Amino acid sequence: MKYSGIGGQAVLEGVMMKNDDKYAVAVRKQDKTIEVKNDVHGSSFAKTVNKIPIIRGIYNFVDSLVLGMTSINFSSEMYMGDIEEEPGRFEKFLDRVFGEKAEKVILGVTTAISVILAVGIFMVVPFLLSMLFKRLTDNHYIIAFLEGVIRVSIFVIYIKLISLMEEIRRLFMYHGAEHKCINCIEHGMELNVENVRKSSRQHKRCGTSFLLIVMVISILFFMFIYTESPLLRLGLRILLIPLIAGVSYEFLRFAGRHDNVFVNIISAPGMWLQNLTTREPEDEMIEVGIASVEAVFDWKEYLRENFGMEFPEEPEESEMRGSDEILGVAGEGQESA
Repeated sequence: MKYSGIGGQAVLEGVMMKNDDKYAVAVRKQDKTIEVKNDVHGSSFAKTVNKIPIIRGIYNFVDSLVLGMTSINFSSEMYMGDIEEEPGRFEKFLDRVFGEKAEKVILGVTTAISVILAVGIFMVVPFLLSMLFKRLTDNHYIIAFLEGVIRVSIFVIYIKLISLMEEIRRLFMYHGAEHKCINCIEHGMELNVENVRKSSRQHKRCGTSFLLIVMVISILFFMFIYTESPLLRLGLRILLIPLIAGVSYEFLRFAGRHDNVFVNIISAPGMWLQNLTTREPEDEMIEVGIASVEAVFDWKEYLRENFGMEFPEEPEESEMRGSDEILGVAGEGQESA
């Protein structure tokens, strides 16, 4: 396996792929055509931050949330196409107050609410439930470990429950298409539907693995950072989230760039968990994933440089026009005959 540097996520009926500061959202529209939207997401500040270990993890954690919400909004607009909906009272109010910035405000509020809910469900609730074990033991190491077990259990149950929804099942299928496309090229295969289909739908750099790593590392942090005050312990758990995310990012970054027995062993739990968040995609979904990759990544050049593969030279535009004219004459001759 050769590291490619591309990553992405599943969106509504599509796939987002990112390479450096370029990203593309490809969506299978209701008329079955594929629409691709290209954009740029990056800055000189991001390039500077990405050179600093731990800090880059914290930055990329927040940045990926923003880009993820933006991509989902893009996919929703692309999928709905020309269908126009009458804006509600709240949307009209935001338009009056914020004008052109209303969409960014909605995006920011939605992201903030998502983070608050995630912290509440996966940090606060496990902590409160773990307090019940104080009746059985005063050993805070054991209680911190049980808190981690509760956290992972809640996450798995949550994934299982939402996967019962048809929309989420399709989202997980596009998630599988995203992974399979990246695995296809990183294992030296030409990017086509047949090769993608036989590629793995698990990938070491997946966000699912990142979340599991966060939960495991949080157990270690909370075992050794301790105070007698329950309220202060809860506050520390929330304040330490960015640091835990930064450490987890470094771990995932290392795993994504190395392929050996040690890395495969420590990556195994996250890969297993991806069996819940990915599904085998349909060929039409794979085509969407391929379109998204090709919009931001020259996979042929990557295969030439890393695997020594050769591809026929692309015909010049003038040659293509000449071929079209010849084919056009032949077609007219056949019709007249």
